[in-house]
Amino acid sequence: MKSSLVPEKTIAVPPSLAATIGLEEAVMLAVLADLGPLAEARPNNGYTWLTIATEHLAEATPFWDAREVQRVCQSLRDKGILLIGSAHFGSEPSFKFAYNERSAAPAQTGRTPIVSMPQKGPTIRAEEAQVDEISQSFGKNFLGANWRPSRDTLTQLAQHNIPEHFALEQLPNFITYWRERREAHRSWGAKFVQHVIFKWRDFESKRNQKDQAIAMHAAWQPSLDAMDVLTVHAGISRGFVEDAIPEFVLYWQERGDVLKTWNSKFIQHVRLQWKKYNSAVEHSTDPKPIPENWQPSNDVYDVLRLANIDLAFAQSVLPEFILYWRDSKQVHTSWNTRFLQHVKFHWAKRLANGTATNNGTQPAQRSTREISIEEQLTDRSWAV
Repeated sequence: MKSSLVPEKTIAVPPSLAATIGLEEAVMLAVLADLGPLAEARPNNGYTWLTIATEHLAEATPFWDAREVQRVCQSLRDKGILLIGSAHFGSEPSFKFAYNERSAAPAQTGRTPIVSMPQKGPTIRAEEAQVDEISQSFGKNFLGANWRPSRDTLTQLAQHNIPEHFALEQLPNFITYWRERREAHRSWGAKFVQHVIFKWRDFESKRNQKDQAIAMHAAWQPSLDAMDVLTVHAGISRGFVEDAIPEFVLYWQERGDVLKTWNSKFIQHVRLQWKKYNSAVEHSTDPKPIPENWQPSNDVYDVLRLANIDLAFAQSVLPEFILYWRDSKQVHTSWNTRFLQHVKFHWAKRLANGTATNNGTQPAQRSTREISIEEQLTDRSWAV
């Protein structure tokens, strides 16, 4: 009976191997190596196939269930490290596998056997034979034209915050490069991880360079996105935006500031200038004639509402007001003020006429044309 004070047998995992092929894969290789003395070895087709009892492997890996053992073994096969000769793990009493390396040639032959090949030129055939010997000696294999990274490989890249679509975009160049070099490697999955990580760091470096803070320069122009924000979403005239660029560039060149948000700065600048421009147009002190489609501002209606003047009455006298002042061709600095005076005058007259009628007195009827403009503007009887 085994004492609980006696520690269990440890699994030795080389750190460099775990970093290259993954921790789970390295643990599985270490377990298979420990079970080697219990395995039945048989050579077949140049490989040494090992058969071990399924229960032995299950006992050696109590931290995995049958599905996880199958997954890790599948990953080792996809990476070109193991050859699997069994069906799903646990479905058979034994587990058959082989390391992906050719068995040593028989001693009596004195050379490594070379697989027969179609007739080629002597130079190419000698080169392929030499590479094949090296591959067989070190358990390496060549990259196939249809090679694809395993799901575990993509998961490992995802742990580096590398998107899957970015990794797959690097696959064609990866395959072309290594097939042209005609090099054999033990784990193409690990090689692909290194390749993608290198490309990702290069991509991030270039992206960060674009986002670096820069000083304002004479050739600076707002981006297309910034122009869309101003002209499409904010409804600002494109001509107004383009006219604001030279002033913006000159101002920040003289300031000498270094920023990486010039587009945001420009959007703020243009919006502020546009607001000032509209305010200046609306409250301009320059005299101007009344437009044909002129309308009083909301502030005028607010004042009338505070004075308890019916807004419908104010709107009813608007056409007469516009027609009169367009015919007179006079100019004024504020048509809102003129209209406010006009409405108050006629509203006071209306109230006065109503009061006189109630007292039995008929007021003298005078048309609007009979009342001079000066009399209308200077009359303050309604304000008492």
